[in-house]
Amino acid sequence: MDKLKILVVDDESRMRKLVRDFLTKKDFTVIEAEDGAQAVDIFFENKDISLIILDVMMPKMDGWQVCREIRQYSKVPIIMLTARSDERDELLGFELGVDEYISKPFSPKILVARVEAILRRTSLAEQNEALTAGGILLDKSAHQVTVDGQVIELSYKEFELLTYFMENQGIALSREKILNSVWNYDYFGDARTIDTHVKKLRSKLGKKGEYIKTVWGMGYKFEVDTP
Repeated sequence: MDKLKILVVDDESRMRKLVRDFLTKKDFTVIEAEDGAQAVDIFFENKDISLIILDVMMPKMDGWQVCREIRQYSKVPIIMLTARSDERDELLGFELGVDEYISKPFSPKILVARVEAILRRTSLAEQNEALTAGGILLDKSAHQVTVDGQVIELSYKEFELLTYFMENQGIALSREKILNSVWNYDYFGDARTIDTHVKKLRSKLGKKGEYIKTVWGMGYKFEVDTP
């Protein structure tokens, strides 16, 4: 089996080496870029990149712009690294379709664990399985969602969230359970991460967004209204 390819983007060579060493020990192939413009060029030259680890503050093109460029064409998982602990940055990252957000300094072992968790979920999402509910068709193998036959564009995390909702129709899901199941780790934050994604997902689903019902004081429930 071919090794999975990861693109590491950071203007600090020592940081790239640190991340590369830990990833190669886990048998990943690592490609490096030292600025945002180079990262975009490399990404579009390599069609088989499985995940991107992306620094925010870089010359030529920052991480946000790189994310915007890539998200126009690809749902490849993206982990953002930042030296700033700014809540606005984190919320912007999730709005742009970032899958994980890690502040520097961080434990390389934790970073690798995040990478492995995301890639496991990506592999599961690619299994040939489709979910349907009330005019929504979610095709895991194609990583595509259609609403009444019209394709809608979802970020990787929005796709996972909708998958989890559709797999648990009619069940009230707490925010904690959603975080642990979709984000797959103990999240030491508040519920705004989920609420931001749900708001975005509802908007993209149009009238079908009403299927995602708020369970006040608890979380959410996906339920198709019957006539």
